[in-house]
Amino acid sequence: MAAIERVMRLRSELEARLLRISVAATAVIAGVGVLFGLLARSPAIVFDGLFSLVDVAVTWLTLVVARLVASQGDRRFQYGFWHLEPLVMALKASVLIALVVYALLSSVSSMLKGGYEPDFGMGLVYALVVAAVSFAMWWWMRGHAERIDSGLVRLDVKAWLMSTLVTSALLIAFAAGLLMEGTEAARLIPYVDPAVLALLSLLILPLPLREARESFAEIFMISPPELDARVRGVMAEFLTRHGFLDFRSYVSKAGRGHFIEISVLVPPDLRVSVREIDALRAEIGAAIGRAGPDRWLTILFTADRAQL
Repeated sequence: MAAIERVMRLRSELEARLLRISVAATAVIAGVGVLFGLLARSPAIVFDGLFSLVDVAVTWLTLVVARLVASQGDRRFQYGFWHLEPLVMALKASVLIALVVYALLSSVSSMLKGGYEPDFGMGLVYALVVAAVSFAMWWWMRGHAERIDSGLVRLDVKAWLMSTLVTSALLIAFAAGLLMEGTEAARLIPYVDPAVLALLSLLILPLPLREARESFAEIFMISPPELDARVRGVMAEFLTRHGFLDFRSYVSKAGRGHFIEISVLVPPDLRVSVREIDALRAEIGAAIGRAGPDRWLTILFTADRAQL
């Protein structure tokens, strides 16, 4: 148990360090984005900066949650703080959905009004630098995320990937805008920035929508299909092997916490010792897997069907 707690503590420390670095890098990008967007008169760049600014706020909140999760709860929160992870993810997804929808409506309104012409040269410099930084952060964070089982770090990896895609699209659009100057396509230049903003909004929108769906599924305690199928498969084999009569299983997930409750119906005349019952519980737990502080497993053996 001490070894498991030490591993969990080290993982939490690495998780917190990764998120702190991510917050600092995102804050710099957010400030640069808003500044360059205003100087270049580009709502698309301002949107990119605001997108990063939202990410800074939520990542900071994520860092606070990571510390709480590592504390393993107290007398008031006896199951720990796992439930805060999906709440943070749902908050971030909801804010991003609102921001993306607003950007989409704004870009459509600008195109209907004839568009505008930003400073493509300044925008190109911004997009080139930020795309390179975002890609480097995504690559680095992804490597660490594979080493630790953290939904918070995986969420941050997705955010860096999203930032990379957004700024890469801006890079292509601004380069195209510069190439269009002095050509027959120059009349389309005022529509480049609002058009790319509309396109980015449409491409980005499915990502926070998916995150919102997954997060609210955990908030409303919808049983994760894979975990439910695994538990039911393990218990079906267990009943066949030991000759027990029936079982009921209930599973839910909150962040990285997995909650499993199993009731097993045994014959009324069965006589087994407490030591044998403990061995049966250990057998079920080993078959399910994912043992550790993140898994809450309760197994009840009863001869009363009403207890299932």
